Formats: sequence, C-alpha cells, structure tokens
Amino acid sequence: MTLDSLQINDKAVIVNVNVDHVPLKMIELGFIAGNFVELLHVAPFNDPIYLKVNDSHISIRKELAKEISVEII
Repeated sequence: MTLDSLQINDKAVIVNVNVDHVPLKMIELGFIAGNFVELLHVAPFNDPIYLKVNDSHISIRKELAKEISVEII
C-alpha cells in the first residue's frame, strides 16, 4: 500500500521510496525505507496530509505520498 492510503492515527513502516519522484529534501527528512511514519491529520478536501516521521512533523501532498510504499504495523 502507499502512504496516501493511510487513515488518521495509522502507523506504518516505509518499505520503498520512488527516488525518481521524491525530492532529495524529503529523503533527508527521513522518508527512507525502515523509518516509521504516522498519519496525524488530513486537510480539508483530503490534501495535503500531515505526518510524523522520526519525531519530525511534515505536511506533504497526496500526489507525492503515492510514491512512498508502506506497511501498516
């Protein structure tokens, strides 16, 4: 499944990141395989989404979240 399909308060482990579409800055912020991610909030109209990645809080667009594969824990 991909990051954009998580529900609020779901926790997951990042399995794969499509480095061709995900900016380097996102990878530097912790979007790499093996890191934990939690969906905290979804903005009105379902975009963007607000996430917690390794104690950092980050907001990203759903279009970008579709490029990150996760496994719910």
